Amino acid sequence: MALGSGSSKSKETKAIVGGSDTKTEANVQEGEKEETTSAAETEAETTIEETVVYDANSIKITAKEYTKDGGIFGGEGIKFLIENNTDKNIRVGVKALIVNNYMMSDLFAPTVAAGMKTNEVLEFSSTSLEKAGITSVGQVEIYFHIYDDDTWDEIDDPDVVVIKTSNYDKMQDNADTSGNVLFEEDGIKIVGKFVDEDSFWGTAIVLYIENTSDKNISIYVDHVSINGFTVDSIFAATVYAGRKSFDDITIFSSDLEKNGITSVDEVSLSFRIRDEESFETIKETDMITFATK
Repeated sequence: MALGSGSSKSKETKAIVGGSDTKTEANVQEGEKEETTSAAETEAETTIEETVVYDANSIKITAKEYTKDGGIFGGEGIKFLIENNTDKNIRVGVKALIVNNYMMSDLFAPTVAAGMKTNEVLEFSSTSLEKAGITSVGQVEIYFHIYDDDTWDEIDDPDVVVIKTSNYDKMQDNADTSGNVLFEEDGIKIVGKFVDEDSFWGTAIVLYIENTSDKNISIYVDHVSINGFTVDSIFAATVYAGRKSFDDITIFSSDLEKNGITSVDEVSLSFRIRDEESFETIKETDMITFATK
C-alpha cells in the first residue's frame, strides 16, 4: 500500500505575444492589473461583526475584527479584546479551534492582570489552512478555557463560540482527502496522505482524519517503526464529532540518522483511539504496515 502524493497547485502565468498595437497591449495589461487588484481587495475584505462572545465572572471577551496581519504562524485570525474585572490574574486559553469544520492548532494563551485588559489575536496557521484547502475562512468555532494564572484553578469552560465571517455563504470544502485508508470503523476514518521530509522537526507522515461519529475523539500512535527500525514519534490528534483534521506524525531526524535511514519507505504503527470526554478507549488497532512509495 503506497501513500498518495500531496497535491500542489501551480500558478498559471499569461503573457501577451505579438501584435503591433502597443496601446491595446497596454490596455490589456492594465485590465489584468485591475482584475488582480480587485481580486486582492475582495480577498482582503473578510470581516466580522464586533460581538461580545463572553461576559461572565467579571470577565468580558469581545471579538473585534478579522485580521490578516500575520504573526507567529504567518496567517490570519481574529482580534479579541479581553477585559479582566476580577481581582485575579487570569489566562484565557483555547481547548479547541475549528475553522470551516477543520480542527486547527493554536498558540493562544494570553494572560491579563487583575483589573486590566488586552487586545490579542487568535491566529490560524497558514500551513493548516493550506492543508485543509481553506482559501476563504467562513466560520470559526472556539472553545475557550479560562483559569486563574497563579493557581491554575479553572474559572470557566464556556460553551462553544461560533463566529461567522462575511465569507460564510461562500464557504467550500476544497481539501484533498485522497490517499490510502489506514483505518475506517464506527464513523472514524484515517487516511495516509504523504511523507513530508522537510517538516520542522525532521520527517512527518501526514494523515487526514474524519470523525462522523457522535463522540469527540483523541487519536494516538504506538510502536512506530520506519523501514523496520523502531523510532520515537510525536502524534496526538483531537477531532470533535462531525469534524475533520490534517495532522502530522513527527519522526525526529536524529532517529533516522541513528538508524541510517535516508528514505522513509515503509511504516509500521498502531492507532489508539479514545473518547475525549470519558477517556475510555474506543479502539486499539493491530499493527498496520504500509509502503510510502
